[in-house]
Amino acid sequence: MLVSEPGAQRARRLPAALALAIAALLALTAALGAPALADDPGPGADDGEGRSATKADLQRFKAGRYIVMLAAPPASTYSKTRAKPGKQFDARGAGVASYSRTLKTRHDTIARDLGFDVDRHFTIAANGFVADLTAKQATELATDRRVLIVQKDSLVYADTWNTPDFLGLTGRNGVWQRVGGQEKAGDGIVVGVIDSGIWPESRSFSGAPLTSKPKGRWKAKRSGTITSMRKSDGNLFRGECEVGEEFTVGACNHKLISARYFLDGYGEHRTIEEDYISPRDGNGHGTHTASTAAGNNVADVSTEGVDFGTVSGMAPGAKIASYKALWATADGRASGTTRDLVAAIEQAVTDGVDVINYSISGPTDTVLEAAEIAFEGAAEAGVFVAASAGNSGPGASTVAHNSPWVTTVAASTHTSFENTVVLGDGQQIVGASISRTALPNTPLVDAADAGNGSMSDADTSLCASGSLDPATVAGTIVVCRRGVYDRVAKSAEVERAGGAGMILANVTEGSLDADFHAVPTIHVSHTDSPAVYDYLDSAGAAATARFELGNLSGEETPVPQIAGFSSRGPAASDESDLLKPDIAAPGVSVLAAVAPPSSDGRDYDLASGTSMSAPHIAGLAAIVQGVHPRWTPMHIKSAMMTTATDLKDAAGAPSQDLFAQGAGHVNPKSFLDPGLFLLSDWEQWYGYISGLGLDTGVPAIEPNAVNLPSLAEGHVMTETTLTRTFTAARKGIWRVSVDVPGFSSTSSRAVVRASRAGQEIPVAFTFQRTSAPLSQWAFGHITMTGPTKVRLPVALRPVSVKAPTSVSGTGTAGSTNVPITGGFTGDLQVSTAGLVKGQVAEGALPEGDYALECVTIGAGNDLAQFDLVAPDSTSDLDMFVYAAESCDPNTIYAVAGEAATPSPGETFSLENAPAGTYIVEVDAFAAGQQGEPVPYSLRVYDLGGTPSVGGLAVDPNPVPVTTGGDTSFDVSWSGLEAESHYFGLLGYDGAPNSTYVYVDTTP
Repeated sequence: MLVSEPGAQRARRLPAALALAIAALLALTAALGAPALADDPGPGADDGEGRSATKADLQRFKAGRYIVMLAAPPASTYSKTRAKPGKQFDARGAGVASYSRTLKTRHDTIARDLGFDVDRHFTIAANGFVADLTAKQATELATDRRVLIVQKDSLVYADTWNTPDFLGLTGRNGVWQRVGGQEKAGDGIVVGVIDSGIWPESRSFSGAPLTSKPKGRWKAKRSGTITSMRKSDGNLFRGECEVGEEFTVGACNHKLISARYFLDGYGEHRTIEEDYISPRDGNGHGTHTASTAAGNNVADVSTEGVDFGTVSGMAPGAKIASYKALWATADGRASGTTRDLVAAIEQAVTDGVDVINYSISGPTDTVLEAAEIAFEGAAEAGVFVAASAGNSGPGASTVAHNSPWVTTVAASTHTSFENTVVLGDGQQIVGASISRTALPNTPLVDAADAGNGSMSDADTSLCASGSLDPATVAGTIVVCRRGVYDRVAKSAEVERAGGAGMILANVTEGSLDADFHAVPTIHVSHTDSPAVYDYLDSAGAAATARFELGNLSGEETPVPQIAGFSSRGPAASDESDLLKPDIAAPGVSVLAAVAPPSSDGRDYDLASGTSMSAPHIAGLAAIVQGVHPRWTPMHIKSAMMTTATDLKDAAGAPSQDLFAQGAGHVNPKSFLDPGLFLLSDWEQWYGYISGLGLDTGVPAIEPNAVNLPSLAEGHVMTETTLTRTFTAARKGIWRVSVDVPGFSSTSSRAVVRASRAGQEIPVAFTFQRTSAPLSQWAFGHITMTGPTKVRLPVALRPVSVKAPTSVSGTGTAGSTNVPITGGFTGDLQVSTAGLVKGQVAEGALPEGDYALECVTIGAGNDLAQFDLVAPDSTSDLDMFVYAAESCDPNTIYAVAGEAATPSPGETFSLENAPAGTYIVEVDAFAAGQQGEPVPYSLRVYDLGGTPSVGGLAVDPNPVPVTTGGDTSFDVSWSGLEAESHYFGLLGYDGAPNSTYVYVDTTP
């Protein structure tokens, strides 16, 4: 046992998200399975980097640059400076500057106490700072109760011509006409685009020059580099046209109202020569997203000989503010640092944007992340945030941006650029293709058989650059496998080797993308590619194929379908109790403006990814705000989700996969008048954050208790009741209908009756399992029919049993009874793990003091269980777990987790803990009523890393259960050592939850 010097005082600390309960851990690994990463879904910058949904073993701190988020509210959420109801936050409002100075002073105080300098302060959308920290300083901050998160500043990656027609914006009865015409769509609204910058010369961003004399309906002007505009809600937007490399003040105009760039975190040394140290876009991604959201109506667009006609953004009347925080990379992607992205969010809120588009990747396993927390401040400030769901589908639990305050957008198809491959044996295969060049009967070769020997067989089959042999490829159509390398790079390699055309073959489920290729190309699906390879095998050297223009099959390809690359739920960060993504929008083969130098000289190009779907929602939100300036971001999110429609499956039937489509496909024809809203606010969001383990001062609530326009429950035991409160947008009566296959469903009201706008009507929905298979998700909807149609998606997963979290027993031999309630009728199989003997340390501490205890975890650990027991129930003990090289506290290198709640004792579970030494810090935060030193008992159990003993057994096994019926079984043991503590685990077939078993053999 290691004990620190006496009298060392520690500030009260916040619990960390790493302290996950065992039920959540088992649910993640057993029920959800390992997530799959998609093949590359785009030609380069449009592909977000997927992240695993499994939890990292340790939060390792090394010296470096960190973003530190504090628990105290920023100005946008502080009670004395937050916006009044129905108003947008004003960063220049009364008290904001004073409060910001107060927060900065607090930052500097923390920095002074620990011996570092603050590099940048955040006080508006987030309360935090950026600093260069030693490993020790980062560790200290991570266990400081004033701190929410300590996050390493790391790299983050970027995750339409006929889409206005497809979405119903055009035409006599289209949405644009209903808002006063196309030029009025989004008029008076500013859309902030956080991305890779903007190409100001594009026709999508043309506008009258900004001068010192404002003009136009919503007056905009420029004074030096400072720009400003009085918006439709009466508030002032105040931005800047930052000058820099090939970007002058004149680049901004009445369309592009502001342009800034953020490079402090990324560093100029990382930039490539093809990019610009300015707001100018060196990648094209930001230009594409900005023009999709709010680009001008542009006529006569032609690319690579294909005439597309008119191209327009969703809200052509809106202004654009560009915030460049992503930078071009040599591999064609766009990346930036968390520090710069948070700075851009902060600046956008400070400037006064109405909407933020964020087509950038994010973590899948937590919402306790710097950018996501900053978005909470933005939402409270009245800023609508559209974020891309990610491009790591179709694997489960790959969706990012899982917080309730952002609108997370999946990607769908919207049109079919198609041509037909006709194989030499007559088979016809329809695939994605923008090519206008037919190919006659031509020799067909497999890239795997056409290599020059310079690369592996795997890379050659992928048509990696420099891999193909011109002697074999010249004059042929080459079949290239999709994946790893950019799609367009594959056709460039075929062209280099003299090939006449390319068949791009999906070998796993994925999107079909019509890119502009170097040679005529047809992209075929994973279900059709086996026919191509089978034909190659059978025909050998005689294999041929030809390309015919158009779809010769006679069967129309259904749209919209969810894109194969689009990330899916359930949300790993919310124990499957919050449905994500929220909504779907076009994200495959979207035509929009780009930066010509990075797009082979093209002004407009096709791109795919959830990066393309998010700006559709951002632009549509601008239209809504222009019509309803008093609607909050949650009004807009609710209106979009409750009026959404189902996507289609490959056969054209309505899609049933809510984890792919969320509420469904956005439906602009209906979202301006939804009739009813489902609204959440900062109190619910803070309660949600508290439920994740952070002390916000607001009581914790479950994710599915947040009043969202969707319902999800990942652990339904026989039945569950979820409540939603509807806020009326108008007077009316709506009839309630609930349909979730496999469940009988009832509601507390048969009708929702609103006598006035603004009336709140709570409705409780009860779902009882009937035939839904255990441990499988059931999808359905709640539908309200009246003056409008309102629909809420519902996702439920029934489980087999309701069991206690823990049971305990005593004695070297004995048994204890485990009461359970059945979730089905039949036999329940119960599994056991353990028992394992605990490592025990005991002591007593004066209030404010702490002790360090050293324990070891063996190889093969399944679960490391840390229990801090407080004999005095009136005391308050906290626990912090560190990974170390040895029992010397100076060798600590990582924070494994913490538990620091107001309860007397604490418990913490770490799954698959790496073998080694761990140091447990026991803090005596508060003494008991007697004021004496606080006694403690620390018990650490290494399940899987130490041998099991005691013969833990269940009787009977299987256990007969009935639906809703109470029963029990016995769990027994024998041969344990006296004076010891033991731990085991009971698992249940058909349920992700488990039961801890504690056995105490002390007298």
